[in-house]
Amino acid sequence: MRRRDFLFAAGALLSDSARAQPAAKKRLALVSPSAKVAEMKIGGEPFFGLLLSELKPLGYVEGENLIVDRFSGEGNLDRYADVARDVIAAQPDVIFSQGTPMTLRFKRSGTMIPVVALTGDPIRFGIVSSLANPGGNITGVSVDAGIEMWAKRLGFLVEAVPNLTGIVFVATKGGWDGPGGKATREAAEKLGISVVGALVPSPFNETEFLRILDAIPASSRGGVVMSDEAETYSNRAVILEWIKKVRAPAIFPYRDMTEAGGLMSYSWSMNSVARNHAMLIAKILRGAKPGDLPYLQEVRFELAFNLKTANGLGLAAPSALLARADAVIE
Repeated sequence: MRRRDFLFAAGALLSDSARAQPAAKKRLALVSPSAKVAEMKIGGEPFFGLLLSELKPLGYVEGENLIVDRFSGEGNLDRYADVARDVIAAQPDVIFSQGTPMTLRFKRSGTMIPVVALTGDPIRFGIVSSLANPGGNITGVSVDAGIEMWAKRLGFLVEAVPNLTGIVFVATKGGWDGPGGKATREAAEKLGISVVGALVPSPFNETEFLRILDAIPASSRGGVVMSDEAETYSNRAVILEWIKKVRAPAIFPYRDMTEAGGLMSYSWSMNSVARNHAMLIAKILRGAKPGDLPYLQEVRFELAFNLKTANGLGLAAPSALLARADAVIE
C-alpha cells in the first residue's frame, strides 16, 4: 500500500471516534452482579476504570457530556432481576452489563434499551443467535474462546506443578455446572487429577467465600483453579489471601491476580476487551443500532507467570513454560 493510501485509510478509521463532541449529555448505566458500586470507577475495580478511560478518547467523559449511573446486585442472585428492573426504569441511553447471568435478566425483560454486554458464549446461552448479526437490542464482547481454554489452564498448572494430584475449583454453583466447570472436571479426569468444588452460595461475598474455602480439607489443596465469573472476580482479594495462606499453586482467568501474588494466569486481555466495549458504547451513543453491530469475540489471551511466587512455593519454573509466557513477574 502506498503511504498516501495508508494515511487516508488510517484517517477514515479514526474519523468515527474523532468526530465532533456530542452536544447533549448521554446517560450510561454500568451494571455488575457483584462489584461494589463505589468501586465501579476510574481508580476502582480495574475493568470499570479501563472502560471509562477508553470512552474518553472516543468523546465521552463522565461529568462533562456523560452521566454514569451505577448498579450492582451486590452478589445476591435473588436481586439480579430487581436490579435489571431498576436499570430499565432509569431509562439510560445504553446499558453496560457485566456477566452472562445479569445480561440474561435484560434479555428476558423485553426492554429495547441498547445493551452492551461482557459475557461468555452469547449463542450458547441464548443471548443472540448470530455473532455477525445479533439483531435485537444486545451486542457486546464474548471472552469465551471455547471450553478447551479450561483444559489449557489446567495443563499449564500441571506443567508448573508436575506432581499435582488434586485441585480445588472455586466457583458459584452456576460456574460449577456450566461449561467451564464441566470442561475442567473432564480435563482433570483425563489427567488423573481429582477435583473438589469450592461452591460459594448466594450472597457471593467475602464471608461466604472464606467460609467455603476454609472448609476444604488440607489433603485437597494441591492446586487451585478459579472460575471466570464476575462474582468470583469481585471477591478476588479474599480468594487470593486464602490461597497465599494455604500456600497453594493456583491459575487464574485474570492477569491482575498473578500480578498481585498468584502463581499464574491464562486470561483474556482486559485492555483489549475494555477498548472494544467502549467502541461499541460510543457507536450506539452516536446512533448506531446494537443489532447491527457484531458481537465481538476476544481472541487475545495472555499467559502470565509469577516467578517470585513459584520460588516461594518451592517450585522450579519449567523453562519451556517461561518461554511461552507473555509476562514473567520477578
